[in-house]
Amino acid sequence: MSASILSDLRKALPEHDVPAVQECATTLLEALPRPDELGQNTVMVAYGGGKDSSYALAFVRAVHLAVAERHGTTFKLRVATMRHGGMPYQVMLNIDRCYRALGLYDDPDVELLLIEGGQVRPFDRDRSMPHRLIDFNRIDMLMSGHRTYGDGRATFCNACNLNVADSFGVAAGHGGGVDLIITGDSPQEQRDYALWIRQLARSAGLKPAEGRKGFQGTLETLNSLAKAYFQEIHGLDNPERIAARGVASNISTALQFYSIYDYTSYASGAHWSLLTDFLGFVFDEIAFNFTESDCVNPALMAHLRGLRTERVYKRSYGEGIGQYVDFGIELMRRKHFPEHLVEEMERRYATEAGVESMREQATRYGEDAFGLDTTQLVCMVYSPFAGRAANLHEFLVQEYPELLEAEDRIREVLAGATDRALAARLERISGLSLTDLQALHDGALWSAATDMSGLPGVLPQVMITDPNQKRISAKRNPAGDEVPDRVSGR
Repeated sequence: MSASILSDLRKALPEHDVPAVQECATTLLEALPRPDELGQNTVMVAYGGGKDSSYALAFVRAVHLAVAERHGTTFKLRVATMRHGGMPYQVMLNIDRCYRALGLYDDPDVELLLIEGGQVRPFDRDRSMPHRLIDFNRIDMLMSGHRTYGDGRATFCNACNLNVADSFGVAAGHGGGVDLIITGDSPQEQRDYALWIRQLARSAGLKPAEGRKGFQGTLETLNSLAKAYFQEIHGLDNPERIAARGVASNISTALQFYSIYDYTSYASGAHWSLLTDFLGFVFDEIAFNFTESDCVNPALMAHLRGLRTERVYKRSYGEGIGQYVDFGIELMRRKHFPEHLVEEMERRYATEAGVESMREQATRYGEDAFGLDTTQLVCMVYSPFAGRAANLHEFLVQEYPELLEAEDRIREVLAGATDRALAARLERISGLSLTDLQALHDGALWSAATDMSGLPGVLPQVMITDPNQKRISAKRNPAGDEVPDRVSGR
């Protein structure tokens, strides 16, 4: 069976990838700690279920089988998928189709893992999303979003990126651990990322781990950043929540990365047939959003931009969506997406009917994935409670004029006074507990429109150095007065 899968893979891979598989197999064997005992080596690849990671997994599987063909035995292959609230069932279906096409389910030399909030389980296509994981992602989204006016990257990506790092540590340390992690990033990209993490830690007043500790040191530095970041987001009075969001680093200091960058071509047009015909990859309307083919969150980012423009700026929802689409399309081209996928995304938002359809889908997905309705999303884009409730008055004037007479009392409740009825109303409006609202009130409020270069903390430094952002001029009111703003996302 393995021989037939390898034969089919060779036919499906782009022509220049076929000899590259053999070259990669040779250098990978040299990188293993026990090349004379192949079955005693475990190699890990992280698989998110998107187009690029599907191609990378297919290439690594070809290498895995090519080694077996050459030596009669091969290394153990561990495939680890981190699951999060923005990953719809359609992505699980894509993963399942890829696993079946690559013959991974029945291979004793393959281990398929699902990482859910630090818990490791065998991959199961039909496993329901755990409520604990939904709550975990939901509270991070709300607390980050309420501190940044629903900024796309801050609301969704910062916490998720730290969770991804944690999943690497958890998966790499699981069981007997792994000997090598395969990545599609170039060695220079890996060095740049490690350097950025160390610089970010120093900018936030933290001490990075010793450089000689390699990937383990990077994870330790990320753990320090995660603790500091989530303290900024959730407040200092929630140590259990902060501890649950650390980054695991219980791995060997000898663990290394092996890059397949020089052997592969990540321009998806070059391996389109492999993706869609051989692997059965489907660019579903739910899962495929701008630069992501395994996550719905970019559609929610666009939706939040539309809501902020409509409700806070009193312009139109479509104007805000247009700002995000312009940014997203530019990002797709920068990341070398095939032109037909760029055109598909343009068509999706090109008409009023299309925008309205996506608005309905994003609204429904916000409810399904995070348990948040429009009332709570609108509340978030005002950020009315953070920074000593700096935007509370505007929020009440625009959205809840009947509560204006209770503004002073609301401020007292946020500062610690007791009023159960009023607290319950604020909880329904925001989707947050009173404890979390009070943490927002006592903490910072960050505006992407202002200069954050001199501000302390992890979040301002991440927002300053984030490459996935665009500075724009936004019309702040019906009269069209312009203010500096930013659009960020995926």
